[in-house]
Formats: sequence, structure tokens, C-alpha cells
Amino acid sequence: MSSPLIELRGVTKLYGEGEAMVSALAGVDLTIHAHEFVAVMGPSGSGKSTAMNILGCLDTPTAGQYLFQGTDVGTLSRDERAMLRRYHLGFVFQGFNLLKRTTAIENLELPLIYRGMGRKERHKRSSVALAQVGLAERGHHTAAQLSGGQQQRVAIARALVSEPAVVFADEPTGNLDTAMSHEIMSLLRRLNDDRGITIVLVTHEEDIAAYAKRQVRFRDGRIHSDTGAAA
Repeated sequence: MSSPLIELRGVTKLYGEGEAMVSALAGVDLTIHAHEFVAVMGPSGSGKSTAMNILGCLDTPTAGQYLFQGTDVGTLSRDERAMLRRYHLGFVFQGFNLLKRTTAIENLELPLIYRGMGRKERHKRSSVALAQVGLAERGHHTAAQLSGGQQQRVAIARALVSEPAVVFADEPTGNLDTAMSHEIMSLLRRLNDDRGITIVLVTHEEDIAAYAKRQVRFRDGRIHSDTGAAA
């Protein structure tokens, strides 16, 4: 098997000091390979959100190592971690986080502008990404003109347009009804099956987690179970 895409080694995260100190993570070991579709689950306070913040380079461990493509993220500066996020990580959020008065295409082009990409290439990549999520004909509609499900599709396309190594999806169906939730999850599953996109999903819903091929469950700052992992 190839080297892991993501690896946590004995990761601990502490907040506060003295008697007020809280252990959010208590020595977590986790390995994720390219092309996996992993659901991270657990009740509030279990450590899953802290783990995802570390994986997304939004937080750093108190102890232990986070390796991304073999690089120890803990040795990187804040600017280097920001560059890692920009070039290698994609994010999909519960709240869509789109510019409402901006067209779908322009929402997708924004992260490419930050990368210094030329206008022609930005437009081409954004059009391809919209087509991948079934919205090729909606590129010139503003986000405000789209349904919730369509907005989340645009958000997924925005995560894909930079061709990241992994997409982190944080409760991506939290603002959608049941039918649209399953439509979005079917799309993510197809992107994983057909294009091999690595997806790490945070959810508290069993039926949503079932779309992933692997379920990692947190409890009390530790991994309680890990089912469906590659041998």
C-alpha cells in the first residue's frame, strides 16, 4: 500500500490551564490513505471537531505529530500551513459560505485568484468543476438565485476547483432537507468512486455516515471504533 496521505501519531490537544484544563484529544492515532471516503463521528465533546481542525490546519496539536503527505505539519510556520490549506485542502461547510450576490462561476474563481491563476484558466477550471456537480447551466446565476441544494453543489465545486489532495466536509447536509441531503451525499460518493477524490466527512447522522466507506467514531477524546478501514 502507498504511504498515508494523512497520519496522526499520538496526537493530544489540551485547552486551558491548571484545574480548568480540558483534554480534547488524548493520544489519537489515525491513518488515512488517498482515495478513501471516511466519516468522522461522535457526540458533542468527543474530540471529532478538534481532530478535524487539526487535519484542516486550523489548529495544532499540544503533543504528537500530524503528517500530511509525509511532511510534519507541526514544523511548518503559520504562513506555510496557510499555503498547505490553499493548495492541497478543500473545504465544504454546513453554511455553504458563498458570496450571495456573486455568480456561481465567480464564487469558484475566487480561490484561483488567490493562487494567481490567469482569467482564462480560472474560467475553464470553474466551468469544468460546475459540470462535475451537475450545474453546468447555472454558472451565471448568483448564489442567491440557487436552492440550498444547488448552493451546496457550488460549494463542493469550489472545494474541487483547486484540485486538492483531500476534501474536508463538515456537516455538509446540516442545512438541507432529507431528500436533498441524500442527493448531496450521493454526489460526494460518486466523486469518490469515479474520480478517486479523498473525502473526510464530519457528521453525527448515521444515515449520512453510511455513504462513506469507513466510519471512525470518537469518544472522550479517543478513537472508539474504526470500521471499514483498508487492510
